[in-house]
Amino acid sequence: MGKKIVEKKRIKIGNFLLVLVLLLALFFGLYFFLQTPVQNIVILNTSYLKDDMILELGGIKDYPNFFFTNSYKVQKKLETSPYIQKAKLRKKYKFLFELEIQEEKPLFFDLNQNKYVFQDKTSVLEDSISQEFLVPRLLNYVPDTKYSKFVECMDGVEANVLSKISDIEYKPNDYDKDRFLLYMDDGNMVFVTLTKFKLINHYNEVLTQVENHKGILYLDNGNHFQIKE
Repeated sequence: MGKKIVEKKRIKIGNFLLVLVLLLALFFGLYFFLQTPVQNIVILNTSYLKDDMILELGGIKDYPNFFFTNSYKVQKKLETSPYIQKAKLRKKYKFLFELEIQEEKPLFFDLNQNKYVFQDKTSVLEDSISQEFLVPRLLNYVPDTKYSKFVECMDGVEANVLSKISDIEYKPNDYDKDRFLLYMDDGNMVFVTLTKFKLINHYNEVLTQVENHKGILYLDNGNHFQIKE
């Protein structure tokens, strides 16, 4: 009976090494790709907050890892600031962070509380940021029953008019307990009530009609301008 010859299969060492090298190259390529840091950070919609302050507060000042940075945690860190109402971090093409900031809107400085008041009724003491705000001063105490509505009315004042108000005084009379007196930068004064507060947004139009005369604008009753002698 003849012997059966079994042929041993030889592993091709060259092909094995090639596959191993490709796998290692793929592994290390992916590893180093995932270690890529942020290449650029764009901050949107800020008007008074400095970029460095935002980056430091969000913990991304040193341009961290692009893939492993938790967007939600960065947003929550930023929203701990009394000056930031909402933050949104988006990861973009070419390892870009796009950071959209919604700042709190300062409305006035309340001398009674010694604080700057924002549109959502929160407030801050004077510091290196708030001292740069160009907002009117509320000179006296406003009752709690009127204060909340007053803040809402101030939020409705357009920026180009708000910047012209220097001081505000709560000035009720026997006929109207919602009455305020606004002192304007140009020397004019404006009486207005909470129910008619939005009329102050027509202030620039009124100026063109009074031909640069100085006086008192009554928006609380009758909508007329009294020229000063």
